[in-house]
Amino acid sequence: MKATHHTILITGGTSGIGFALAQRFLREGNAVIVTGTNSQKAEVVKSQLPKITIELADMRDRQALRKLAYSYPDVNILINNAGVQYNYDFADGAISIEQIETELDINLLSPLYLTKLFLPQLLSHPTAAIVNVSSGLGIVPKQSAPIYCASKAALHSFTKTLRWQLEATSVRVFEIIPPIVDTAMTQGRGRGKLKPEALVEEFWHNFTQDRLEMRIGKTKLLFVLERLMPTLAERIMRPGF
Repeated sequence: MKATHHTILITGGTSGIGFALAQRFLREGNAVIVTGTNSQKAEVVKSQLPKITIELADMRDRQALRKLAYSYPDVNILINNAGVQYNYDFADGAISIEQIETELDINLLSPLYLTKLFLPQLLSHPTAAIVNVSSGLGIVPKQSAPIYCASKAALHSFTKTLRWQLEATSVRVFEIIPPIVDTAMTQGRGRGKLKPEALVEEFWHNFTQDRLEMRIGKTKLLFVLERLMPTLAERIMRPGF
């Protein structure tokens, strides 16, 4: 992939990994649209990055997703980054069906739906890409996040099969598989967290080299452990970080 002259849509792009990606793509001379749900945060981002376009859109709102595809026909790179993680015991009676649906909607269904909506226009571009942000927890789960881990495992599987289906087209299908990253979602837990900017540097090298499955940071070791010593990998990952 060339580095410039793209039009990129990044979901969940007003903070964390999405914001770091937006900064880098803008710096390289691309047009960038990001989605978010917090208007105050959007104003701060706009003041920091005046050239950015911000759409307030709830990823659970199907009509909002349709509007994004209709409003931005020039998008040739779609980055499905928005995500949420809830940690709980699935057997806990206080956990509602609505909370489970929210996590599945944001982490899995909205990327699938948005990809489906954008595919016709992506296929019309001579160069296009879909970038899905999954997680090392989709490879080896932790005990406390049953729905998050399952949703990311499903996104990982979907990304691989979509890549196979589109390999004869102009659309490249990338996957970012990060370790624990220092974002609002991981605030107050974990150690040795990767900075979003460091993740983006590694992403950028892989992206420009057409390395479609990007195992970032410690996830490289996780893949090795999962293949050679799966029991050890589960023992390490099960309690979380």
